Amino acid sequence: MPVSVLIYEDNDALRRGVAELLSLSDEFVVSGSFPNCLNIASELADYKPDVVLMDIDMPGMTGIEALKVIRASDKKTAVIMMTVFDDNDNVLQAIRAGASGYLLKKNVSDKLVPAIHEVMDGGAPLSPAVAKKIVHSIHSNPSTDYQFTDREKEILGLLCKGLSYKMIATETGLAFETIRSYIKKIYEKLQVHSATEAVSKAMNERLI
Repeated sequence: MPVSVLIYEDNDALRRGVAELLSLSDEFVVSGSFPNCLNIASELADYKPDVVLMDIDMPGMTGIEALKVIRASDKKTAVIMMTVFDDNDNVLQAIRAGASGYLLKKNVSDKLVPAIHEVMDGGAPLSPAVAKKIVHSIHSNPSTDYQFTDREKEILGLLCKGLSYKMIATETGLAFETIRSYIKKIYEKLQVHSATEAVSKAMNERLI
């Protein structure tokens, strides 16, 4: 069954380009495409997408404000933020608000499809620049409140870098099912249900 996608982008040319790119593959179906997110709550209810592609800077309601509306009632739908810059506070604010990851607009043509695959596989696509900031925070603010083991801290750090379960397995040399088991324990300790929630909570509580 194809992945259902909603697109929110005020640049008409880019919005059409993203829709056309996704239409090239039978893996995806663009259920809706909008120049603003003023009706985000009703559109989400109507279309029930698997993935939302959300521009951060939009008139009327910003992508981050729309993301908060989504997360108020929906913790599961993957939301990938699209932005021009990856070195400003908006990206970190989006992650704290529950974004599944984000994508630089200049990389849409070659990284959009992998990013969607990533979030559908449980990962959180992030750029090297933001991942580096997050990893640096792990070392300067080691977590102790949740009594993580060293391996759990390592795996939480890899989650925060945006790696999927499969990539974490490759990085650590552990079996895929072993990684699933570790992440289940991390989720239980954090009392969350997804990689997005884990990354968001780790950032909000300065665990990383």
